[in-house]
Amino acid sequence: MTSAGGTGLAGTQTGPLRLQFAYPEAESYAGAVEKLVADRVASRIAGQDPTLWGPDAEPESAIRLSWVSLADSSRPLVPEIEGLRAELLGEGVDRVVLAGMGGSSLAPEVICATAGVDLVTLDTTDAGQVRLALAGDLSRTVVVVSSKSGGTVETDSHRRVFEKAFTDQGIDAAQRIVIVTDPGSPLAKASAEAGYRKVFLADPHVGGRYSALTAFGLVPAGLAGVDLGALLDDAGSVTAALGSDDVQNAGLRLGALLGLAHNAGSDKVVFADLGTSIRGFGDWAEQLIAESTGKDGRGLLPVVVESADAPGFADAKQDAILVQLTADGAADAGYAPASGWGVAVGGPLGAQILMWEYATAVAGRLIGINPFDQPNVEEAKKQARALLDASGDAPADPAVLTDGLIAARVAGFDAGSPGSLADLLTAFLAQLPELGYVSVQAYLNRLVDTEATALRAAIARRTGCQTTFGWGPRFLHSTGQYHKGGHPNGVFLQITADVTEDLTIPDRPYTFAVLQAAQAKGDAAVLADHGRPVLRLHLSERAAGLSQLLQAL
Repeated sequence: MTSAGGTGLAGTQTGPLRLQFAYPEAESYAGAVEKLVADRVASRIAGQDPTLWGPDAEPESAIRLSWVSLADSSRPLVPEIEGLRAELLGEGVDRVVLAGMGGSSLAPEVICATAGVDLVTLDTTDAGQVRLALAGDLSRTVVVVSSKSGGTVETDSHRRVFEKAFTDQGIDAAQRIVIVTDPGSPLAKASAEAGYRKVFLADPHVGGRYSALTAFGLVPAGLAGVDLGALLDDAGSVTAALGSDDVQNAGLRLGALLGLAHNAGSDKVVFADLGTSIRGFGDWAEQLIAESTGKDGRGLLPVVVESADAPGFADAKQDAILVQLTADGAADAGYAPASGWGVAVGGPLGAQILMWEYATAVAGRLIGINPFDQPNVEEAKKQARALLDASGDAPADPAVLTDGLIAARVAGFDAGSPGSLADLLTAFLAQLPELGYVSVQAYLNRLVDTEATALRAAIARRTGCQTTFGWGPRFLHSTGQYHKGGHPNGVFLQITADVTEDLTIPDRPYTFAVLQAAQAKGDAAVLADHGRPVLRLHLSERAAGLSQLLQAL
């Protein structure tokens, strides 16, 4: 990888981590790294110094820095998890279903996928996807319910529906449910009363997006069969170096690059996997970076693309920092970021998790935000709850256009009088500012409605702008914070669809379809309140509707 002007190119190695950086001006980059070293930023993070991000951030950062020592502090969990796995296997229980959202699901999913072990991840309110999880062999199933508070509506709904399914099959539900939560949470108390098989209490001084190496990441992964000791060994191999005040510290150097690039106007971090053994890393990093930095009208927007040849990477503009995930950390010699900002990264998963956490915290200091709060996350949740409360009385929004299988609604912009879906898409994309971004949000079944993922590349190709893709409501716990709190230069395409076979939620007055619709509508309303243009497309038939949409694009 070479920078646009060839003025900055350097590599560094921290234990098994290898990185190669491109930057447009070598002297200023080196100066920024040296300043971080002089300010002892790395050692102060390692020492859990809450003053690094300013006085306003101090109350939150004071209770959110225990992730720096997890390679050691999580060790006692390993035999406990392995012991429970042995018990379950002895009972013929070898299928693990994880009910969790955000950091409670993204980290275990990448850990298990990378290790090549099966994990059923349930981070959706799509009735069809929940049904698929229920359709597995329940006689062999244990459900891990992960929630820091226990109040996460999706996760609570999953727990309720699995508890009933176990009971209906004559299985002792309490013996098949494992809980991961924070000490003293409502879920911890309710779980003790319910007599669930095991309650793992996570470190309360670690936020969800930094929790990969806590019980939230380790319990489901370990029960599924991941070698947790090796994962922690990889993190431990770089712990001391990442906490050292050294100009070759990979976490400092990566954080400096992210922060400087943002402040120079390159506010998108585009991830392309060039053939690593890590599976789905970009999806985990997406939450870490977006939720940590996307606030106060600033932040870094992660964009996960399909390959280095994909639109958004191969044709990236000045607003993009290009991240090549490679097997050995060596950059593709033929690629030059237009912005001059880029990095190639290689190394084992455990080490990369810790490095990116350090880098994100460092970038937050340079950007001038608190990397440990999420001030806008609750907005969509509150709006969805209000819609659920009023779901029996609220009239349906009128569609501005119905074209074939697609009914369209708009919020936050004037669409005029479109004569067709193609006209409406043109009017919607005309709202896109220069060097802005398009967010595609698909409230669909990510195991079945896979054609929806093609929308990302199609829109990026058409607009020439960075385009993200997220499954709803999963993305609400990931990039949702950035959408409301980050740079106000996004437009939002929301896709929902008819549900052919709904699913009730025990002891709740709403179904999964009603919950999913409230989440989608609620988020659209919040985005519009923030002045973000939203185009809502509802498909009366999923596969054919997606084909129609792709054709219209």
